[in-house]
Amino acid sequence: MVSEAFAMAGNGAQQGNPYSGIIMLVLMFAIFYFLLIRPQQKRAKQHRELLDALQAGDEVVTAGGIHGRITAIQDSVVTLEIATGVKIKVNRASVANKKAQ
Repeated sequence: MVSEAFAMAGNGAQQGNPYSGIIMLVLMFAIFYFLLIRPQQKRAKQHRELLDALQAGDEVVTAGGIHGRITAIQDSVVTLEIATGVKIKVNRASVANKKAQ
């Protein structure tokens, strides 16, 4: 039985394209790039553009879910008014979305 299986397998040497392993690696990298890396880079670029375009008076939502209106912007700190007379300071990077007005 073992000798029959050995005979069916041939001489044991793999025949075919010697570059098939490299082609598969390149193909896998291309798939990962287009499905994972590229969309993440696009989202990061959109978030950077959102943060650069912030100005006083914009209504925003933070990553923690706090809704408020921007009253002041410093380098890396944004002051939000979340209720009348209630202001908090959050990191600029924590602003997740700008609400449509």
